[in-house]
Amino acid sequence: MAITRRQFVTRAAGAAVACSTVSLDLAGGIGPGGSAEAAEADAAAWPIYRGGPELRGVAKGKLADRLKKRWTYKTGDAVKSSAVIGRGKAFIGSNDTHVHAIDLKTGKKVWSFETEDVVEAPPMLLDDMVYVGGGDFFVYALEADTGKLVWKHETGDKLLGSPNWTTAPDGKTKWVVVGSYDNYLYCFEARTGTVQWKYETESFINGAPAISNGRTAFGGCDNRLHVVSIADGKVVHQIELESYVVGSVAMDGGRAYVGNYANKFICADTDAGKIVWRYKKKQFPYFSSPAVTDKLVVFGGQDKHVHCAKRDNGEEVWTFRTRGAVDSSPVVVDGKVVVGSEDGLLYILDLRDGEEIWSDEIGQPILGSPAVAGGVVVIGAEDGNVYCYES
Repeated sequence: MAITRRQFVTRAAGAAVACSTVSLDLAGGIGPGGSAEAAEADAAAWPIYRGGPELRGVAKGKLADRLKKRWTYKTGDAVKSSAVIGRGKAFIGSNDTHVHAIDLKTGKKVWSFETEDVVEAPPMLLDDMVYVGGGDFFVYALEADTGKLVWKHETGDKLLGSPNWTTAPDGKTKWVVVGSYDNYLYCFEARTGTVQWKYETESFINGAPAISNGRTAFGGCDNRLHVVSIADGKVVHQIELESYVVGSVAMDGGRAYVGNYANKFICADTDAGKIVWRYKKKQFPYFSSPAVTDKLVVFGGQDKHVHCAKRDNGEEVWTFRTRGAVDSSPVVVDGKVVVGSEDGLLYILDLRDGEEIWSDEIGQPILGSPAVAGGVVVIGAEDGNVYCYES
């Protein structure tokens, strides 16, 4: 792998990203329901990258200790995107320039939508629409059942992070928020694509923006954690993170959790605008986005390990070693951790101690985050396939 001073290229959280001073080519929501029926439907869906607007990477429901493969779906090129699940389908992007909708039960194609470049960003399912950014600089809004284009908006560069969503200040309209390599975070009216506001940073925005309590938080190649008001796109805090941020931030309880290129995983207080703790294990960066539970934070590292730390102080709880870099972002479900690795294996680990419960060899690097819903796991790989496992 080649490294130059001018450009840094890597892949994390299902997308390829580039920061301006370093080049490295690696292989690599829904709110709570108010009824039992709503809770069941909630557990059977994974409509957004990392599961919900806070991007916590925690799934509801049960998951068996051992999974069996339900189906394999072939795309035309490597899959670095992460899937979302809902409306009886799995939605995912591919380097074959298409967004694919796959029948969740059969693995058959429902539709595919062609763009002008690779689709490495994870899609988002909101109501009856799918939103996704492309390498062709466009944000697309598609009908979830047909793949028909509803609207598109051209930004100034490629989009590699998933969109997120929030309710507008009027309490009725829904807004879609997404970052671009043109250094802007965009807020669109979900049904029409009308721009509500733009927030400018000083460099590329790589991951998805997390949304919680009227604020969005995200990092990028300007070394900062940006905390921005959803209502008007105005800055609340800019917290210095000491290096590039490749993955997406997770938010919970007034705190944000994210790794950086300077080999640190960081917890920041988004109310006070300061860093709470830093976790540093080895001289390897963290590109994986974290899963955040009530007590723990779980994330992958370029050191080939999955790490688990206490969320209140960053103290190490356990680590698990794979045979490749872990840029895949883990999902916590039913006391287990589901995560892929560049060693070509999909793992289930015990959340308590990090011991391996089960693994399956896909054979090609896994870069995206698992979509986990209703006892089903969907994930793509570098071999161009999308895999669906069931309990």
